[in-house]
Amino acid sequence: MSSRVTGDIDLAVAVLAEGGVIALPTETVYGLAADATNAAAVRRVFAIKGRPRDHPLIVHIADPDDLERWGAEASPAARRLASLAWPGPLSLIVWRGAAIASEVTGGLPTMAVRCPAHPMAREVIRRLGRPVAAPSANRFGRVSPTTAQHVADDLGDDVDVILDGGPCDIGVESTVVDCTTDPVQLLRPGSLSATDIEGLLATSVAEASGPIRAPGMLEVHYAPACRVFVAEDDADVDLISGQLAAAALSVDVLDLRRDAVAAARGLYGWLRDADRRGVTHLIVIPPAAAGLGIAVRDRLTRAAAGRSAH
Repeated sequence: MSSRVTGDIDLAVAVLAEGGVIALPTETVYGLAADATNAAAVRRVFAIKGRPRDHPLIVHIADPDDLERWGAEASPAARRLASLAWPGPLSLIVWRGAAIASEVTGGLPTMAVRCPAHPMAREVIRRLGRPVAAPSANRFGRVSPTTAQHVADDLGDDVDVILDGGPCDIGVESTVVDCTTDPVQLLRPGSLSATDIEGLLATSVAEASGPIRAPGMLEVHYAPACRVFVAEDDADVDLISGQLAAAALSVDVLDLRRDAVAAARGLYGWLRDADRRGVTHLIVIPPAAAGLGIAVRDRLTRAAAGRSAH
């Protein structure tokens, strides 16, 4: 593992305070973090990832009460979700506060913000005294990292410090809800589903519409080097395998039907392992479309976009 990997929170905070960029563990995936009030540091995050400047980042805060300190005029829905679901894997779209660098949001008047549940992440942000902007700590469009080693493999010496907080508990990115619309819109599924959000708000949640205003909304995303195909059942696997075999292509199968929680936690590691083993065509059977299974299906659909065998 890279010598830049450490458990030293003091070092990570010092690097952030000086305008550096670190990899930060959260309960969802590892983030590539910079001081969200430092425009130059935020621009470096975009450069390291190779991320389009108009693709917004998520702002991470230390405590739920910091929502209105760093955001502007949070809606009743945003305040309720923050009070009930934070710290946790939920990002809220609110109006951007004046102190947040406009580079974070691609110039949009709104920003995505969340309070992560990982104690190491919260401690870093609390000691820094300012929020951090932290997209996933990988090259843009590729598979997100869920361990410090994944970050080291992807980014190497481009990141100043990789703070090792162990494997991520959830394994897929946060749910994103736009709280500037009425009704609120679900922009990206995560471990909290639309049904969960509706239960917290006691009102309906709309599907995403309009321009990209949060991470994870691109059609193609979360993609390994191998080609991914999504199958619904064994018959579908046989059909796709037959089509690929006819073209003399090697095929591997990943069956995630049994346990949606385990599927989410292990998904990105398994996709990375397929690349490491030289797999060129991977057929994945996702879990049922309920709970975390919805998020796993979303990530697989985007990883496979434009690669259908049908």
